[in-house]
Amino acid sequence: MSSTPNPSGAVADTGQVELAITGMTCASCAARIERKLNKLDGVTATVNYATEKAKVSFPAALDPQELIAQVEAAGYGASLPAPPPPETTEAGQPGPAPEDDPTRSLRQRLIGSAALAVPVIALAMIPALQFTYWQWISLTLAAPVLVWGAWPFHRAAWANLRHGAATMDTLISMGTIAAFAWSLYALLFGTAGTPGMTHPFEFTIQRTDGAGSIYLEVAAGVTTFILAGRYFEARAKRRAGAALRALLELGAKDVAVLRGGREQRIPVDQLAVGDRFVVRPGEKIATDGVVEEGNSAVDASMLTGESVPVEIGPGDAVVGATVNAGGRLVVRATRVGADTQLAQMAKLVEDAQTGKAEIQRLADRVSAVFVPIVIALAVGTLAFWLGAGGGVAAAFTAGVAVLIIACPCALGLATPTALLVGTGRGAQLGILIKGPEVLESTRRIDTVVLDKTGTVTTGQMDLVEVHTTPGTDRAEALRLAGALEHASEHPIAKAIARGAEQAVGQLPSVEGFTNVEGLGVQGIVDGRAVLVGRSALLEQWSQPLTAELARAKAAAEAEGRTAVAVAWDGQARAVLVVADTVKPTSAQAIRELRALGLTPVLLTGDNEAVARSVAKQVGIDEVIAEVLPKDKVDVVARLQQQGKVVAMVGDGVNDAAALATADLGLAMGTGTDVAIEASDLTLVRGDLRAAVDAIRLSRRTLATIKGNLFWAFAYNVAALPLAATGLLNPMIAGAAMAFSSVFVVSNSLRLRGFRSSIGTSDAPAPATSGQRRPVTAGAR
Repeated sequence: MSSTPNPSGAVADTGQVELAITGMTCASCAARIERKLNKLDGVTATVNYATEKAKVSFPAALDPQELIAQVEAAGYGASLPAPPPPETTEAGQPGPAPEDDPTRSLRQRLIGSAALAVPVIALAMIPALQFTYWQWISLTLAAPVLVWGAWPFHRAAWANLRHGAATMDTLISMGTIAAFAWSLYALLFGTAGTPGMTHPFEFTIQRTDGAGSIYLEVAAGVTTFILAGRYFEARAKRRAGAALRALLELGAKDVAVLRGGREQRIPVDQLAVGDRFVVRPGEKIATDGVVEEGNSAVDASMLTGESVPVEIGPGDAVVGATVNAGGRLVVRATRVGADTQLAQMAKLVEDAQTGKAEIQRLADRVSAVFVPIVIALAVGTLAFWLGAGGGVAAAFTAGVAVLIIACPCALGLATPTALLVGTGRGAQLGILIKGPEVLESTRRIDTVVLDKTGTVTTGQMDLVEVHTTPGTDRAEALRLAGALEHASEHPIAKAIARGAEQAVGQLPSVEGFTNVEGLGVQGIVDGRAVLVGRSALLEQWSQPLTAELARAKAAAEAEGRTAVAVAWDGQARAVLVVADTVKPTSAQAIRELRALGLTPVLLTGDNEAVARSVAKQVGIDEVIAEVLPKDKVDVVARLQQQGKVVAMVGDGVNDAAALATADLGLAMGTGTDVAIEASDLTLVRGDLRAAVDAIRLSRRTLATIKGNLFWAFAYNVAALPLAATGLLNPMIAGAAMAFSSVFVVSNSLRLRGFRSSIGTSDAPAPATSGQRRPVTAGAR
């Protein structure tokens, strides 16, 4: 865990600290801070651009303030972690508000700049709107955009300049300032400020001294477009830490601890190792411990993925945040706080997110070469024209034209418009894409790892088969067993009661209902003494299973299903089989994933027999079963070490760390908030075919972004020679820039035509698809 400062500002002598970093604008900023920190003797640092945090290991003798000073020397801000609030009450909730300020500030800048930039662009591009003194109105509107709206770019460019680096911020800042500065010069000292001046819509190529040309629409438009892209990026980054918060929220908030023989409610963080506490039916277990009194069934599916609740009794270990589905328990705490399994899973998710390399933006990669070339070309153009005797005005015009034409107007639209249209279309189809870096992953993946429970299967126990002895009416068996199980709260009992109601209708009432701990239930239904539960319960009453029922029970359990015995009138009459059923569309989804060139792998915490049975139904060859949450992370990491690019599809807390570790994480929206927040893509509908649509849509969106970037850069590169030779008419530049932007937007809008495979598939899935079958008698 990260170190925590004491009141004096020092950090406990652990040699590790997690710094909060501010001022980063791209992945190259994170790399620069990392290099700066690693230059200190004995320091090992990893900076995560997505979470804006730096994990630093340092010698005990080093003052952490030196780490902060080193980050500040690189031109960024850093701070030690704040001490945790004393109580997690609503009163403490306003604390995190300052973390939202960067996003709020960007949103305010974007809205304000857009409102001012639209009329500036309209006035410059439509001659009919150019009334007397229109240019001065444009200046008035564009000035706040350049100074206030573009301030983050100017600040970042200055910080980069001080350290000899150039990024997109440098080009944006220089281009917009140059456009505005030359417009100001033309208005004050040239002919552009003359009353009645217009920009005629001409396409002639001729040399000009630029004294009558203004470029205010460039300064205002580029700033607004780039702000839009930065805002959507910042909004996605703000969610980066939500997985950890959601994971820790799963735990119980308070606990009934036994003190002096009496129950006392205390906050769970006051619980100590060795304390004995009470867990009633339906409550979450407060922390990891050992059962001392009571028998029950514990639903651990959120942590282990096991679809069947686990029967526990005295001496059995239990895990915090799991749910007590049965009787009253008294548990002795063995691990609390950071040592619990839930906290360790949170650590796994955090480590996986920190260790995931941030994919460098394509625009940033190109700009690393493009920006220095453009700046050198602008300076070279200015020097050439001065040396050739072209005059200061003409030389400066050509130099500024190079910066203006290179300013990435269409580039600012390339990613955000495609992302907006793609994510908007995805939202209509139940697919939520979290950011541009996700799209790059979808192109490269070749292996898709699928969680079983809740992803391939429904995650809900259902009654799937009824086996009866000769002469026993199937409906009667369901009616009697369903009535008795209806009085129980056990998840398997609920499945039987639900299946019985669907098959025979209203169930009769029960008299003398008794829950036999760990074995089953008994009672009187319609004057008959009925037993439902394990075969051991029936044997206690000398009503053993017949050979036929025993074979049916053994066959069901061999497939990993749960078999429940039923007896009445002094003998065993039926065996009911309960299982987590495969979703009707899972087999079709697997076929479509294979068609995309992906190899499916089934990964589950359930037993081998269940996993093999499910895999056979849906058509998966590779199965990895009986794995713990940490093992899921190891499996994903092992596949990655084999050179595979892995996508993970899951829905439970136990999948969160693996989702974060995988190259691409897809969470079923029907699952837990933890899995959703740790993933890259969320599938709202819970239909596995949505994963196919998500990958197809992401790949299409990425291709669109790349196409947009190519044409944006191609336009710049093609126009640079014209600008350098002084042949670029301002209206040609404006028209070309407008055309480039319109092309990028139109190309992005094509994504609205993306069609889901779910809506187009009308053919019913074959029987092997694992559709939820009606309850059948006898034959399997």
